[in-house]
Amino acid sequence: MDLQEVMNTTIHPSCLQEPPLAFDVIKQLDVFGLALYSMLTLMSTVSLGLYLEECVFIYRKTPYPKKTTVIWVNGAAPVIATMSCFGMWIPKAVMFTDMVSNCYFAVVVYKFLVLLIEECGGSVAFLRRCETTTFRINTGPCCCCCPCLPHVAVTRRTLFLLKLGSLQYAILKTILSVLSVILWTNGNFDQSDLEITSTAIWINPFVGVLTITALWPVAIIFMNICNTLRILKIIPKYAMYQLVLVLSQLQTSIINILALDGTIACAPPFSSQARASMLSQQLMIMEMFIVTLVTRILYRRTYDPLPTDPHETDNDLNSKKSLQPILSPTQHAV
Repeated sequence: MDLQEVMNTTIHPSCLQEPPLAFDVIKQLDVFGLALYSMLTLMSTVSLGLYLEECVFIYRKTPYPKKTTVIWVNGAAPVIATMSCFGMWIPKAVMFTDMVSNCYFAVVVYKFLVLLIEECGGSVAFLRRCETTTFRINTGPCCCCCPCLPHVAVTRRTLFLLKLGSLQYAILKTILSVLSVILWTNGNFDQSDLEITSTAIWINPFVGVLTITALWPVAIIFMNICNTLRILKIIPKYAMYQLVLVLSQLQTSIINILALDGTIACAPPFSSQARASMLSQQLMIMEMFIVTLVTRILYRRTYDPLPTDPHETDNDLNSKKSLQPILSPTQHAV
């Protein structure tokens, strides 16, 4: 018996099939599986509900245009959790749900950069606050190992280039995601096809370069103004943004690689790749649920704008308030 015959007799036919239909997924669920799917669906529903309530609060309490930026950034985890829930119940729709999640997060990368500027009072206030300083650009993910890079003066042109670096990702990532789905429906896009003639082997590395290029401007602005925005809890906000990036992009890629390597075995009616996708969706729902709760604490609040003096801190403001004269009762009456 040759190797091909051995493979034919040991590999289950379902391991070579496409992802199952939603009805087949529901039919093969046992009590534990049904409880797990129900709990994960509840988590994604609660995440979406909390986000919608938060949108109403931010819309009422936050001035324009900052409120639209906050709503966009804050919606990353709930949107990914909701799309992961759809992908968990309907495995054949994973390409579409991943497309929506990727397109949304691509916009979030740009919106977070805009949020950093808006927290400083807008582009004009940002330039006025940073006009006497220079930005160091040897930050991750591009040039963290290049300390010899010179500091750059903060001008309108510099700010425009930083915005453009993140905006290109929002545009090109969306175009490439839609193109990948179109090619997939025609049978020309397959993540498991590693041949040089495969479209996936060309699109995915290009998207990786776009991602690194887009993250760099955000990191540059954050690293140079994080101390200024510390009172607005910008560090934990940035940490949550980075966590969503790692979980939605890097974690999914690692799981897909493990499926291609055969580390994640098939489990009928799921093939190896379909099972890896299912595990990725389930993990994503739980992780995004926790991120949603944390971001709700960080963003669902009102706060005063930053002081006009870039070197003024909370202690300075408190000392100023303590030095204000206390009015006498007769002065209050007047």
